[in-house]
Amino acid sequence: MQLAQLKNKDVTVMGLGSLGGGVNTVKFLAKYGAKLLVTDIKKASDLEESLQQLKGLRNIELVLGHHRNEDFIDKDFIVKNPGVPQNSPYLRVAFEHGVPIETDLSLFFKLSPARSIGVTGTKGKSTTASLIYELLKKNYSVFLAGNIGKTPLDILTKLGANSLVVLELSSWQLQDLEPFGVSPDTSVVTNMYPDHLNRHLNYAEYVQAKKNILRFARKDSIAVLNYDDATVRDFAQDFPGKVYFFSTSRPVNGAFIAKDHLFFGEEGEQIIDSSRITLKGEHNLSNVAAAVTVAKLYKIKPKEITDTLASFSGIPFRQEFVREVNGVFFYNDTTATNPHASIAALRRLGPSVILIAGGVDKNLEYADFARTIVRQARVLVLLPGSASEKLKQALKKTSFTAIKEVQTLAEAVKTAYQLAHEGESIILSPGAASFNLFKNEFDRGEQFNQLVNSL
Repeated sequence: MQLAQLKNKDVTVMGLGSLGGGVNTVKFLAKYGAKLLVTDIKKASDLEESLQQLKGLRNIELVLGHHRNEDFIDKDFIVKNPGVPQNSPYLRVAFEHGVPIETDLSLFFKLSPARSIGVTGTKGKSTTASLIYELLKKNYSVFLAGNIGKTPLDILTKLGANSLVVLELSSWQLQDLEPFGVSPDTSVVTNMYPDHLNRHLNYAEYVQAKKNILRFARKDSIAVLNYDDATVRDFAQDFPGKVYFFSTSRPVNGAFIAKDHLFFGEEGEQIIDSSRITLKGEHNLSNVAAAVTVAKLYKIKPKEITDTLASFSGIPFRQEFVREVNGVFFYNDTTATNPHASIAALRRLGPSVILIAGGVDKNLEYADFARTIVRQARVLVLLPGSASEKLKQALKKTSFTAIKEVQTLAEAVKTAYQLAHEGESIILSPGAASFNLFKNEFDRGEQFNQLVNSL
C-alpha cells in the first residue's frame, strides 16, 4: 500500500477513545484524503478532549454514543481501536460483507520502509522499549511508538529504509496483527504473568496473543527472550531466526547479571557494575538486560551503553518518585494494573510502606498480592472497585487488618499522609484497572501527582 492510495477511501474508524491513538489515526487518514466516519460507544461529553483535537478536519462524520450496522457495510476498510474486542458484532457485520478490518499497526507495517524492534510482555515493556530507544538514538534514526501512547502512523513520513522503530506491543495489538502475518524484525519478550483475563478467554489465549510477536518471523529475524521465565523461554521453540536470551540469574548468550555486574555474551564481556545502573529493583535489572542485549546486537559501544544506564532513571508512572513531604516519600506506580506489577513495587520499596491500591478486576487472582502486602505494607488504603473486594477477601485469610477504605483518590492521599510516619513511603500501586473512577491509568497517575504536589 502507498500513502497516495488512501485518497478518497471510504473508511470507518471504530473507537475514537481518550488516549490519543484513535485521534491520531483519524488525523493521519484525514491528512491523506480519506473520507471518514468515526464511531464510538462513548458519548460526546465523555470524548470532549479527543473531539477538540478533530476540530478543523474535513470529510469527517461522527456517530457517538452507539454503533450502527450500516457504518460497517460498503466501506473500503474499517480501522479498529485496540480497545475494541475482536468478537464485536459490528466487526462481524464488516467481515460478513467482505469489508477489510485494519488497525493503526497493520497500516503502519504495510506502509513503513523501516526496520522494527517490537517489545511485549506483561510487565516492563514500556521501560524496556524506552531504554532501547535511549540506547540506540545516538547511532540511529530511531523512533518510539505503539502502546506507549503514540500511534506509529504519526512518524510514518519521517521514516526511511535505514530508520529503526521501537514498538511497544500489547496483547490486544498483537492479537489484531495475527491476520496480517506480521512480526517485527527484532522481537523482545520481557515476561509472562496472567493479565487482561477480562478480555482474553483464559491465560493460554493471552500467551498465544503475546506469542504473535514471533509467529511470523523469518530466518533473518531476531528474538530476545527472558531465560528466567519458563513460558517466555519456550517461545524459542520453532523460531526460525536467531534467539538471544537475557537473565538476572545465570550466564546466557545475551546480557546477564552475575557477581553484581552486567555481562554480555558467552565470553562474558563486562558491561557495567550493577550498582551504577540508575533503574532499581530486580524487575528493572531484567528490563536492563533485555535492552542491553538489543543494544549489543545493534553494535552500540560499551561506553555509550554504560553512560545511558548510569543516567536513565525510568519513565513516568512506573514506580516514579514524586515528592518528599515532611519526611514522607511519595511514589506513583499507577501503571501497575495487575497484582504482579504491584508485588514488584512492594518488594522494591517496602517493607513498612503505606500502599494505595484497588480498582477494577480483570479476572485475576489476588492471593499472592495479599501475602506480599502482609510482608511489605504497614497500612493498605483501598480504593473502591471489584478488584478491591477480591483483595479484601484474600486478606481475610491472613493476619493483616490495617485496611482503610476510601471512596476517592483525594481521600486516599489525605488518609495515607495522615497515617504516615517520618521516613516512610506512600505508594500508589493499584494492582487493578482504573476505569470505575478515572479515564485510564494515566489519568489516575496525573491526579495522584496533582494531589501530592498540592500537599
